[in-house]
Amino acid sequence: MSETTDSLLARIADALDRLAPPRAARPHLGAAEAFVWHAEDSALTPVPKVNRVALDLLRGIDLVRDQLAENTQRFARGLPANNALLWGARGMGKSSLVKAVHAAVNAGHGALKLVEIHREDISSLPILMGILRDAPGRFIVFCDDLSFDSDDTSYKSLKAALEGGIEGRPDNVIFYATSNRRHLLPRDMMENERSTAINPGEAVEEKVSLSDRFGLWLGFHRCSQDEYLSMVFGYADHFALRASREELRAGAIEWAAIRGARSGRTAWQYIQDLAGKLGQQLG
Repeated sequence: MSETTDSLLARIADALDRLAPPRAARPHLGAAEAFVWHAEDSALTPVPKVNRVALDLLRGIDLVRDQLAENTQRFARGLPANNALLWGARGMGKSSLVKAVHAAVNAGHGALKLVEIHREDISSLPILMGILRDAPGRFIVFCDDLSFDSDDTSYKSLKAALEGGIEGRPDNVIFYATSNRRHLLPRDMMENERSTAINPGEAVEEKVSLSDRFGLWLGFHRCSQDEYLSMVFGYADHFALRASREELRAGAIEWAAIRGARSGRTAWQYIQDLAGKLGQQLG
């Protein structure tokens, strides 16, 4: 082979190296207890401070709180545990519960990491699972507000990554998701399958089987006024807000009436407003 040909091939190889995406750096998992997954770079970015509330401040969801905490404790100890789907009413503390349970369990173990994957990156979940499979420690992969539109096929990647692939879910990874939809798919999508498919039953089963990958279903429902006020009083006591029970009750009820909703989120928003008016810090 001529020297000119060798030189040409070397330049082509250099050009291809420059065009190729850089290899993902091995994540430094000791940098934090929580990370965010960035699919475009195949990178895990540490989160120095997680935005969360203490577990004992979450009121009106005692049963699901205990179930998720027990499942997470088992996983942290290396015992069998289930993927969990937290579904139901908006603002009732689904994502807050995942973050609070992680903090509570990790306080006793220290090696349990929380990794958030964004909804739009769910098709990259198999890549993330592959990275975590050989990493030291145990991982909760968390997707907030997970749902799929009628023309979205990325749910198939999620199905395979959770249970259906040859490798299956890594032993050191568990998947938690929150959603307003029990089956993660819009009702009109399922109705359309029933009306247009050659075999409607099989078509709908194929869609619904996604939620079956979650062994633990935890339902969140709208709270009563007593539960709502319990949340408000709990926050007020925790932060030592200078307000009487009568003032808190009247203000919280008016706040909820204006917004047309009672939920944990509504209670927290009222507490933030009240603390601002009182000139007190939260934290």
